[in-house]
Amino acid sequence: MGKTLYLECEAGASGDMLVAALLDLGASREVLEAALASLPLEGYEVVVSRVERSGLSACDFDVRLDAAHENHDHDMAYLHGTLEEAGEGRGHGHGHGHGHEHVHRGLPEIEAIIDAGTLTPGANALAKKVFGLLADAEAAAHGRPRDEVHFHEVGAVDSIVDIVAAAVCLDNLAPQEVVVTRVAEGRGTVRCQHGIIPVPVPATAYLLRQAAIPTRPLPVEGELVTPTGAALLAAVRTRGQLPDEYLIEGCGMGAGKRDYPTSGLVRAFWIS
Repeated sequence: MGKTLYLECEAGASGDMLVAALLDLGASREVLEAALASLPLEGYEVVVSRVERSGLSACDFDVRLDAAHENHDHDMAYLHGTLEEAGEGRGHGHGHGHGHEHVHRGLPEIEAIIDAGTLTPGANALAKKVFGLLADAEAAAHGRPRDEVHFHEVGAVDSIVDIVAAAVCLDNLAPQEVVVTRVAEGRGTVRCQHGIIPVPVPATAYLLRQAAIPTRPLPVEGELVTPTGAALLAAVRTRGQLPDEYLIEGCGMGAGKRDYPTSGLVRAFWIS
């Protein structure tokens, strides 16, 4: 099997889409489930299933939070001190049944959660790298020091699961190189805890710029690339161009959740 992984993001990228594509490509579900079960996290369940997108069968990786919380449009990252002002403007309540009241986690707390799990050294390091990139992006976007970036507890749970899951799957597949040529993005505005912000959202724009990942604009109203998706791509990308010729030795397809006029898929290829 080839050891070059090509991530095709022609319909955008998010954490759950990337995890689903990697699972569909052949990452071990048993290894992933064991790693997630080892984390000291509560209030969620993971459902892996087959869904149809544009008439194609794809893998769906769904992190379901307690009390029917929806997945967050921006995955998690909000600065401490702004949530109380914003309230629950995105329609995501705090009814976990565990008594959480505006709980926030800083980067050290999230790294401690990652360290508490039985992850391989490679998966552990990659998960921390992704969260570090996200913290840098949020700090730059909001003009705050990195150590002031805190992640809202509700949003942090699904992002920790997405990021750790992606790190575990990538470590399990063990590609020698990862090719990301470009990523598609929408346009317009989206609403988050801070108010209405432009697409790509500032954290995503920062991550794509820092990693020099080209962006292909699509005539789609909405966010196709989430900060978590951008951070994962930035963390693992080793090449920006495909070979002139290559053999496809495997293909996995990961489904997104949003109803946009695109394929709604990330494809992961083994190439040689």
